[in-house]
Amino acid sequence: MSRPIHFEIHATHPAPVIEFYTNLFGWQFDAWGPPGVYWLIRTAPHADPASAPPGIDGGLMARRGGPADSGQPVNAFVCTINVDDSAQALTHITELGGSIALPRMAVPGVGWLGYGKDPDGNIFGVMQNDTTAA
Repeated sequence: MSRPIHFEIHATHPAPVIEFYTNLFGWQFDAWGPPGVYWLIRTAPHADPASAPPGIDGGLMARRGGPADSGQPVNAFVCTINVDDSAQALTHITELGGSIALPRMAVPGVGWLGYGKDPDGNIFGVMQNDTTAA
């Protein structure tokens, strides 16, 4: 069975998108390669990949083409992020300049799910585990 091992966020203006995810989830962004082109994203602290906690790390790159909704070839691969409080996360998304793509809803027996958009229009999910959600 294949599993995700890396994700990428494409951004027309990387700086505000980096600030958005840093403030929302506490992710760390480190420039990699030519300046202003690519950043590695660390989603949890770890000394080396072998000691990484469950989950995946990713990257952010300067978008090629127009905004996310312009029909360009690289448009979206929705990742859902585990959060302690999905209602609070959705509120924080809008406070940080993002928007709500789909409001919080119950996924019965699983938890509370909502979808947001970052300031560049990339969609992502936030999930609060709660087996009593109905």
